[in-house]
Amino acid sequence: MLKVSEVLRIKGNTLYTASPDMPVSHALQTMSEQDIGSLVIMDHGMLSGMVTFREIIRHIHGNHGEVGTTTIRSIMDDAPVSVTPNTSADEVQRLMLENHARYVPVMDGPVLLGVISFYDMAQAIVAAQKFENNMLKAYIRDWPTETDPAASQAE
Repeated sequence: MLKVSEVLRIKGNTLYTASPDMPVSHALQTMSEQDIGSLVIMDHGMLSGMVTFREIIRHIHGNHGEVGTTTIRSIMDDAPVSVTPNTSADEVQRLMLENHARYVPVMDGPVLLGVISFYDMAQAIVAAQKFENNMLKAYIRDWPTETDPAASQAE
């Protein structure tokens, strides 16, 4: 069964974080420059929230197209769903769908290990299914037949 730790190993370990007191404009700039869809918000070494393009777009829409001087604290999701390295891929999918979460922090106790995106999950699941499919095809291809002398001797 596919686990979060395996998805993180494939994905890599680059993390982007911000503080809750950072201006939204700075978060928007970081997300744009790094081509990422979320920032994990850390406060004194502890997970305090997540900000994604969804929250930023809502903020800009509510301010008539302006970012303003607002800080991340006022727009962030202060109770994001998180998972552990041992969480199964099925459980991550369920949590993402139930909570409409495109990005989920991976925590080992208080330590942030990474962020799993909906895209990361889709990519990992497709790779796992491809591997399984190839293994099944190899198994079927190597299936002993009745004309196989080794199969006849085994009987």
